[in-house]
Amino acid sequence: MVDFDGPAILAALDRHGVEYVLIGGFAAAAYGSPLLTTDVDVVPATDRDNYVRLSAALADLDARVRADGAEPLPFRHDADSLAGMAVCNLTTRFGDLDITVNPAGTGGYADLRREAIDIELRGVRVPIASLADVIRSKEAAGRDKDRRALPVLRELLARQLRERRQR
Repeated sequence: MVDFDGPAILAALDRHGVEYVLIGGFAAAAYGSPLLTTDVDVVPATDRDNYVRLSAALADLDARVRADGAEPLPFRHDADSLAGMAVCNLTTRFGDLDITVNPAGTGGYADLRREAIDIELRGVRVPIASLADVIRSKEAAGRDKDRRALPVLRELLARQLRERRQR
C-alpha cells in the first residue's frame, strides 16, 4: 500500500514534458469538491512524441498494472504499446494513475484541452479539464461513484457560474 501523492504523479508527468489534461476526482478537487479521491486520471495527447515522453514518465514513476484483487503486475511499455491502449489502470510509487484516451462523453485530449484551465500545484503547471467537462464525463460514464459525485459537482458549477456573473 502506497500513500497517495497526486501532485507527485503530476510533477513526474511535467518533468518529462507529457501533454495531458487532468480529469476525474482529482480535477474536481481542484474546483473545490470535498469528495476524496485516491487516484489521478489523465487524458494524454496521442501523438507519438508525447507517448515517448509518457513512457519515460511511467518508468520514472515505477508504474505497474493494477488489477482488482491481485498484486500489481510488471508493465513493459514504449510509445508504440501505449499508442495501442485505450485505458491503462496503473499503480505507481505515489499511488494510482489511470490513463484514458477517450473518457466517456468526450472526444479525448483535443476536446478537453479547449476548455481546460492551467493551475499551479506545488510549483507545477497542471492542465485541468473544465468543471463542465468533468461533469459531462461523469454523466456519460454512469458509474455509481460518478452518479454520487454529480450533485456536488453541479452545485460547484452553479456557484462558479454565479460568481462569473457577479464580476
